[in-house]
Amino acid sequence: MAGVSVVIPAFDAERTLAEALASVAAQTVPAAEVLVVDDGSSDGTAAIVAAHPGVRLLRQARRGPAAARNRGVREAAGELIAFLDADDLFLPDKLALQLHALEADRMLAGVCGLVRHELIEPALAGRIAVPAGNQPGLFAGTLLVRRADFLATGGFDEALAIGEFVDWYDRARHAGLRFELLDAVVTVRRIHGGNLTWRERERLAGFTEVAWRAIARRRGGSP
Repeated sequence: MAGVSVVIPAFDAERTLAEALASVAAQTVPAAEVLVVDDGSSDGTAAIVAAHPGVRLLRQARRGPAAARNRGVREAAGELIAFLDADDLFLPDKLALQLHALEADRMLAGVCGLVRHELIEPALAGRIAVPAGNQPGLFAGTLLVRRADFLATGGFDEALAIGEFVDWYDRARHAGLRFELLDAVVTVRRIHGGNLTWRERERLAGFTEVAWRAIARRRGGSP
């Protein structure tokens, strides 16, 4: 099957998963398939998936987001892969914009875009600094990548609890793969106390930005 497979890792995601799935269904260019990898949930995550006909549910013992994404890619049928966290949202033209970029440059391995952050739990206001404005979305939730190129790099390192995307991107660039960062918001990252990697994000605030700047310096150019 040609087209896009959307892979959504989910752990105890019943609160936000339905909205994430709705954002995929609202794409102006539809995905070929949607796969939710239930990573050992103990809540109603599976029931949410069951309420969305056509969405594939893959279940596994708790292994973390890197392993869940890798599982989804291995079982995907599409030639292209998009990742979405179960608490985030795609904007309606995400896939359309990125498919156009990949069609325009067949040598690109993948395309990212800008991200907008939204705090959806008011009780956290003042505890964290939510980035203002649109930011470079150099993380899995903005990426559209050719499946063959992703698999050729070995996928995400499942030993990493955080930073697996930065590690993968660095390896991919080192292998000679090319990427484009679109000047358009494609994903909304929603911040709340139950985020899949909330504790790590809070503890390592700014980690991703620092890592990307280091990668850019080593490469002698922009990420």
